[in-house]
Amino acid sequence: MNTDNKKILVIGGGISGLTAALEAAEAGAQVVITEKAPYLGGRVAQLHRYFPKLCPPACGLEINFRRVKENPNISFYTMAEVTQVSGSAGNFEVGVRLNPRFVNDRCVACDACAQTCPAFRVNDFNYGLDKTKAAYIPFDLAFPQKYVIDAGACNVAGDCGKKCLEACKYEAIELDMKPQTLNLKVGSIILAGGWELYDIAKADNLGFGKVANVITNMQMERLAAANGPTGGQILRPSDQQPPKRVAFVQCAGSRDENHLPYCSYICCMASLKQATYLREKDPESEAHIFYIDIRSPGRYEQFFWKVRDDEGVKLTRGKVAKIEQDPGSDNVVVAAEDTATGNKSRQVFDMVVLAAGMVPSTKASPFPLPLSYTPDGFIIPELLPPGILAVGTLKGPLDVMKSNEDATGAALKSLVALGRRGS
Repeated sequence: MNTDNKKILVIGGGISGLTAALEAAEAGAQVVITEKAPYLGGRVAQLHRYFPKLCPPACGLEINFRRVKENPNISFYTMAEVTQVSGSAGNFEVGVRLNPRFVNDRCVACDACAQTCPAFRVNDFNYGLDKTKAAYIPFDLAFPQKYVIDAGACNVAGDCGKKCLEACKYEAIELDMKPQTLNLKVGSIILAGGWELYDIAKADNLGFGKVANVITNMQMERLAAANGPTGGQILRPSDQQPPKRVAFVQCAGSRDENHLPYCSYICCMASLKQATYLREKDPESEAHIFYIDIRSPGRYEQFFWKVRDDEGVKLTRGKVAKIEQDPGSDNVVVAAEDTATGNKSRQVFDMVVLAAGMVPSTKASPFPLPLSYTPDGFIIPELLPPGILAVGTLKGPLDVMKSNEDATGAALKSLVALGRRGS
């Protein structure tokens, strides 16, 4: 069994990919991680807090990043996209496109390039709630701790790029970087591509993108995060004022045959958690949660009881029919029916948070192999080719804890498979 046969490729550097890679590497396997973003950490890095401990993700991610740095069995590539896979179990050949970062490993994250950069870009890490310079670091604890230049926002061949080049004292700017192709030979592959937030603007009745101060659940996470666009203060986008009355709309586009016919599993708990963000920041604030039913499996039931019993939280069982702008103000009108009483209401809120659903990344970007998917884009694990495993939210909606458990299992299965081929 040669060295290549013993390698495991993990595609995706989010929490599932990191967990699978670390578990396999610490058991002795050689592991390569590819990640299309400029940093590792995935969606978890964008959260304010996550279950079950409700702690900020920074601590857990920092530990994982340190484990990656200290483990000689792991190599990783960011801004990397898998373009081709051939071969079979024990002998896969994988083509990877390395997109130019325009910043090399001499970067010390001094911020000089960003300070001199005249161009701006929409900050995708904060879900469009603010902007960064075109020369930027994705977030304060980003790993690798290295800047990147957005060529879509900056003319790297023109004066904009030259200013960065001149500002850097460490010769870390390389404006002539070109895409590269990396060819890997590996014995097995773990798919950990993660998920995307459903484009809730497609649900016309919910007002996202048209009505001021209607945001998504992930935007709410960024508003509450200390490294977010408002420094951890929950402020409504239109006027940067703290909202007193906030509506949380469950199943926004989910369990709807016109959008996502399935339940995304995490949305109820996310909204309950975000109601606590609001109440902690301002004890006089009110959180109104409109739901079809609440999904709080296992130990999370006790968290639901705690939020439910908060006098500043009101839960209404009913589907929201329409969200509109309040005439003459930046407030938002929510029209809904209370299915318990049959009463219809139109209530005015300062801000509305839509619990948008979870979509597997393979829905928009299928993996370059003839895999089997459900109609909703989730991978069918039982039909995967030998030597290929899928983890986490590629198979169905999951929370962080269950994603980690699944990734650990995938690492073990991959190790067992490699061992069998070497015997």
